[in-house]
Amino acid sequence: EAVRQNGEALYVAAAELRADRELVLEAVRQNGFNLHYAAPELRADRDFVLEAVRHNGLALKYAAAEPRDDREVVLEAVRQFGLALRFA
Repeated sequence: EAVRQNGEALYVAAAELRADRELVLEAVRQNGFNLHYAAPELRADRDFVLEAVRHNGLALKYAAAEPRDDREVVLEAVRQFGLALRFA
């Protein structure tokens, strides 16, 4: 519940919450920086990162290397927030 009210609470959340797709996506919608606290498998999941950058282009900064190299992910991030290109 704390994460839903304040996405930055993901920082202190248990590992299983950091791996919860819907919860992490809600936190990322609040602030792209919150992808930094997501489980590594979510940060490496292309489809998850694509959804995250659709809501907040800054999330690209905290994605794993593979999604950052994906053209569609990068274009979506830049479409949402132009300066996201520097994180590709």
